[in-house]
Amino acid sequence: MKNYLTFLLTCTYAIVCGQTPINRQALVERHNVTLHQADTLAALTLGNGNFAFTVDVTGLQTFPEAYSKGIPLGTQSGWGWHSFPNTAGYNIADTYQPYHLQGRDITYAVQKKNAPAVEYFRQNVHRLQLGTVGFLILKKNGQAAALTDLKQVDQVLDLWNGEIRSSFIIEGIPVKVRTVVHPHKDLVSIKVISPLVKQGRLKIRIRLPYPTGEFADAGANYQDPDRHQSSVLKPGLIIHQLDTTRYFLNYSPINTSSPHLHEFLLTLDEEITIEFSPHEAQDLPSFAQTENDSRRYWQAFWKRGAAVDFSGSTDPRAFELERRVVLSQYLMAVQCAGYMPPQETGLTYNSWYGKPHLEMYWWHAVHFALWGRADLMQKSLQWYETVADKARAIAQRQGYQGMRWQKMTDPWGNESPSSVGAFLIWQQPHFIYMAELLYRQHPEVLAKYQSLVAATADFMASYAWYDSTTHHYILGKGLIPAQERFKPEDTFNPTFELAYWHWGLQTAQLWRERAGLPRNPEWDKVLQGLSPLPQQDGIYLAAESAPDSYTRPYYMTDHPAVLGTLGMLPASPALDTGIMHHTLNKIWTSWDWKDTWGWDFPLTCMTAVRLGEPEKAIDALFMKIRTNTWLPNGHNYQDDRLRLYLPGNGGLLTAVALMCAGYDGCTVKEPGIPKNGKWKVKWEGLQPMP
Repeated sequence: MKNYLTFLLTCTYAIVCGQTPINRQALVERHNVTLHQADTLAALTLGNGNFAFTVDVTGLQTFPEAYSKGIPLGTQSGWGWHSFPNTAGYNIADTYQPYHLQGRDITYAVQKKNAPAVEYFRQNVHRLQLGTVGFLILKKNGQAAALTDLKQVDQVLDLWNGEIRSSFIIEGIPVKVRTVVHPHKDLVSIKVISPLVKQGRLKIRIRLPYPTGEFADAGANYQDPDRHQSSVLKPGLIIHQLDTTRYFLNYSPINTSSPHLHEFLLTLDEEITIEFSPHEAQDLPSFAQTENDSRRYWQAFWKRGAAVDFSGSTDPRAFELERRVVLSQYLMAVQCAGYMPPQETGLTYNSWYGKPHLEMYWWHAVHFALWGRADLMQKSLQWYETVADKARAIAQRQGYQGMRWQKMTDPWGNESPSSVGAFLIWQQPHFIYMAELLYRQHPEVLAKYQSLVAATADFMASYAWYDSTTHHYILGKGLIPAQERFKPEDTFNPTFELAYWHWGLQTAQLWRERAGLPRNPEWDKVLQGLSPLPQQDGIYLAAESAPDSYTRPYYMTDHPAVLGTLGMLPASPALDTGIMHHTLNKIWTSWDWKDTWGWDFPLTCMTAVRLGEPEKAIDALFMKIRTNTWLPNGHNYQDDRLRLYLPGNGGLLTAVALMCAGYDGCTVKEPGIPKNGKWKVKWEGLQPMP
């Protein structure tokens, strides 16, 4: 009922404003993904934000080896984590290294050469690939069919209903498959129609891997069979034990055999439901029940919140932009709407051992609030409460007040050693930013998050140190900016971080005032004395410590993070928009764009929007750079290592929200949409950025 009322109010608002409501079903369905051949970079995913199941063209995970170097056929969850036994008794303190900064020693958990403790704590814990559920398809000669044996492939990802429909032919015999994932349970349900079922030539094959411990665990490791145990505990229940980690696969009690270690063949009778769980499950739903629940969930998802329709535009890029927007909404809801911040590769395969990076959380989650689905951001924002003690301990160990939010972490807030992550600080104000977005739609969260906002600001104020020579508060030395190209021992006052510190502390003060509290005098001291944004020759520098920001080639690579000063953030009192304009033009023409990341393009777009350059904003989203590649399934491809990169998707949605709905105080209608007559846009439900 709540979703229906939201949809009704959105439609009413559109009519009052003289705009015909967007036909959301037509908008979504014109971007259903359709495949007519196997494409290992076009694997499709179903999921619910906390569980995801990625399939090949059979509708299941039949050929994981073939897809292992593409978009892997993963099954991952929010609860599935594992550690290799710590037989050597490593302690996280073994990774600490002191740095003498601001007249005192500060310890950081860093990477060191030939340090097994460092490698252990980077690898552990790691997210598990829970297993593959595929077909065993037998040909007439009794051999297992290969991917090349599939003919007349036809597969559709039905976005409106959250269902994948697949069909193919094996030796002249048709196979039709429908696959759905439950919106609230970690289960997949399938329905198969084929003469091969009755002939006993089509069975379900479950394979349970052991983790590789590698940077990117794609889930196709079936080596090390003696390092874990699996068995049928009772009819319809498989148990998988990996060291101290245990989970179950629950399915309907049907005939099950195990021809090899960690491999199970299930007799198929047209449909089957399989649930992955840390506990034994009860009363599994049928395929029809799961399909109905999935349809209700996804139709409600698309009807609520925001929508953007570019139909009617004559710019040839408009349809592709709309496709990216629709598919990004789907992928972020499937991969990044769980109960903790996600990893860059979501719930498909591991990057950085499956651990979330909190500096990327902004790019994963801000769009949910701007697109009217703040509840999906709130799910993971609450995680900060559960790890607050760990964040406070880091600050105390380093001699600061409040809480220092982790960078590379695990579900319990444990810090991972990193030569870069230990020195990043731009993840710190993210919590304030997202809490502020949530407050704007749900003011009742003021009481819930007031103490965490204050503790976040306490660290920020104590981190800035007062230089009696310049009479300014300084950030660093001992930091690496968002542009990860600078040595921590030498770097201070990065432009973007200075602006973010100012915005974060000022917003934290606003939260105190809303709660009826006086302004915090320590925060005001820092606000009033914070170093000016460093610039040289009319262009903002990456950092005050880097006057060669635009003359040293190495400093013209990675993220052009200085653009976040007016892009991610609104203009601060210290910012000169003329200088920012020169900075954008310098970066636009001189940056080594081939050495960038997927979110750098929406970042550049947002700066162009706030500077009143909508044509450049569109051009930024369509730069012909490898890391700005968008695959048929909507994923943002980076390179052979990161075949999908969800911060690019989240960044796109944030940028499009800014392009359409603008920002606080914006007087231009749709400031990021070119006024050249080639663009026609209708939008509903978007929220302005700060």
